[in-house]
Amino acid sequence: MLQDKANTWCSTVVLMFLILITAFITVSGNSLNTDKEILLNLKSFLENQNRVNRGRYSGWNRWTSNPCEWHGIMCSPDMERVTGINLSDSKISGEMFDNFSALTQLHHLDFSRNTLKGLIPDDLNRCHNLVYLNLSHNILGGELKLTGLPRLEKLDLSTNRFHGEVKFSFPAICNRLVVANLSMNNFIGRIDTFFDGCLNLMYLDLSSNKFTGNIWTGLSRLVEFSVSENRVSGLIPASSFSDNCNLKGLDLSVNMFHGKVPREISNCKKLVMLNLWGNKFSGPIPSELGSISTLEGLLLGNNEFSRVIPESLLYLNNLAVLDLSYNNFGGRLQEIFGRFRKLKSLVLQGNSYIDGLSSSGIHKLTNISRLDLSYNNFSGHLPAEFSEMVGLKFLILAYNQFTGPIPPQYGDLSQLQALDLSFNRLIGSIPPSVGNLRSLLWLMLANNSLTGEIPGELGNCSSLLWLNLANNQLSGRFPPELANIGRNPTLTFESNRRSNAMIAGPSDCLVTKRLLTMDYSPFGFIYTILTRKICKNVWDQLLQGYGFFQVCVKGSPVRKYRVSGYLQLSGNQLRGEVPSDIGKMQHFSVLHLSYNQFNGELPVEIGNLPLVVLNISWNKFSGQIPREIGNLNCLQNLDMSHNNFSGIFPTNLNCLNELSKFNISFNPRIAGQIPNIGQLATFEEESYLGNPLLHSRLFKLQDPTVPPLNSGKQALPGEEESEDGFWWKALVMEYRCGMAFGMVMLCICVVKVQPEWVVNKVEGLHQLKAVRPRKKNGSRGGGRII
Repeated sequence: MLQDKANTWCSTVVLMFLILITAFITVSGNSLNTDKEILLNLKSFLENQNRVNRGRYSGWNRWTSNPCEWHGIMCSPDMERVTGINLSDSKISGEMFDNFSALTQLHHLDFSRNTLKGLIPDDLNRCHNLVYLNLSHNILGGELKLTGLPRLEKLDLSTNRFHGEVKFSFPAICNRLVVANLSMNNFIGRIDTFFDGCLNLMYLDLSSNKFTGNIWTGLSRLVEFSVSENRVSGLIPASSFSDNCNLKGLDLSVNMFHGKVPREISNCKKLVMLNLWGNKFSGPIPSELGSISTLEGLLLGNNEFSRVIPESLLYLNNLAVLDLSYNNFGGRLQEIFGRFRKLKSLVLQGNSYIDGLSSSGIHKLTNISRLDLSYNNFSGHLPAEFSEMVGLKFLILAYNQFTGPIPPQYGDLSQLQALDLSFNRLIGSIPPSVGNLRSLLWLMLANNSLTGEIPGELGNCSSLLWLNLANNQLSGRFPPELANIGRNPTLTFESNRRSNAMIAGPSDCLVTKRLLTMDYSPFGFIYTILTRKICKNVWDQLLQGYGFFQVCVKGSPVRKYRVSGYLQLSGNQLRGEVPSDIGKMQHFSVLHLSYNQFNGELPVEIGNLPLVVLNISWNKFSGQIPREIGNLNCLQNLDMSHNNFSGIFPTNLNCLNELSKFNISFNPRIAGQIPNIGQLATFEEESYLGNPLLHSRLFKLQDPTVPPLNSGKQALPGEEESEDGFWWKALVMEYRCGMAFGMVMLCICVVKVQPEWVVNKVEGLHQLKAVRPRKKNGSRGGGRII
């Protein structure tokens, strides 16, 4: 009996002890010290995956032991629990940490703008208190399976590699969700049912995915909804726009919607931006849109609307942006456009308009800052009246049939930042008054028939970073003053930072591509990765002076993100020497001077520039190739072919480790040895053709003026060989026997043949010019910007 009582007492004591231990562990697991240990584990995890580039998390516990004082850590008001981690833009790569759930009071988690990869760990679904989750701008992938986050209010997974359908997460996490951004991924499937249970949802961005099916008809209860750049199709039901529509922003652009736009869209009385660009909408533009007094942006381009513009749209006093591009309107420009006096941006590109602009009244839009009439068939002279549009910043008239001279009055547009008149039929000289445009960033006059000299006054354009005068008939010299362009664009950039950004549509992306990209340009990647969001980001960064790729900086081994411009003068009749002042152009990474008549020595100062592209082909440059070109560490494309360079080939060009395109062919007076290893050894024979004094152990350089060996009949026994045959056999022997023995044999050859013949042979090569390529329309080729 006593034994039983003793056993019972012992069991009770043990049980109470276990309860106390459990309570102690539980209390310890919900303390700041435990949170600290979890954070130190996170630090070790991140440092193991990122051994070189480490963010500020590496300083945790170094200067203070209180985690509430560590970078990126948020704590509760009583400073007793960790409630948030913000390590955005911290150079973190590798997979995600898989023990965030141990931070039991974690409300806020932000690892955006890193390079995290792999799957979202299941552990994240056990963070039941999480309110804010931002993993955007990483390379995370897999199917999205977020199911255990009942308190989540804001979710941002944009710009990743997630795929599959969203049905595994929606409506599972919809209980309190207010903001959901799933844009720029690879999601597929329908969207018309999964968000019905998200009763608190106000902002939903599904853009730039691969969603299909029909539109979600519950969109009118949102504040902003975007499904742009997907494959959603069908009609837009009138029921999508209820009487109590809350929409302020609706973006259905670049999908496959068709039919008429329902007039019930006017129920959205708070609508600020409506973007229907890039679908197959047809019929009339709804006149009911004129009743939405809050509307600021109306983007209806690239559809099949009828050309009648409703008069009711004139009542939209807040309308700032109107895009009706690519609707095949045809005919003369509708006069109603001259009556939108409050407009700041009018885009009518790609509509096949004809005739002139003088009678359209469009020049009366004195508040306008952006006018894009490109890709039409406008003709006649450029209206001098455009100079009355004093607030104009972007004037885009490219790809038309305008004739006559450039009006000198355009030099009065003091706020102008982009003037694009390329691909027209303009004649005459470039007006010196253009030099008055101190805010000008882009001057695009390519592919016209402009003549005369480049005015030195252009050097006064202190903001001019992108200049394209290619494929005209310009003559004269390279004015030394031209090296002053773009020397100080800071004032223009600062002005743009202070101004409000304008609504950007897909039409603006087309302009961005045309203004920035060119053959072999560092901007060339834009063609392949440009979505509208990336486009807007690139455009905004450039206008504000923030670079988006690294360039070399003089005097520094470290590359920096800087805005960098180009100078494109190819395909003209420019002559004379390039002035040494060109070394001042420190904001330029592309220099294109091909297909001209420049001569003399290439200035050594060119080695001071942060060049990525240097193309001086098809000119008459002479003298030695400056060794300073070997200092252009960022150089990716170098073309010096078809010139008269001489002297020893500068082998320090082999130090240009980023060189991916190289051509020095048809400079027959260059001599020396092509390196057997290194960057120059990676290029094929075509990069060195027409240079008989250059030698390589990797391939046989042949003279294109002489038939190859064994062509024609062979010499019969006893017949004497021709001098040509003897020359080529000697060269072959040189390659077969090695450089030392080969040089001896070459000397023997030179003794046997007449010295005058050797001289004539080299001089003949010196005169050799390959046929200059021509475009299909018969104009000269070279360096066009598309």
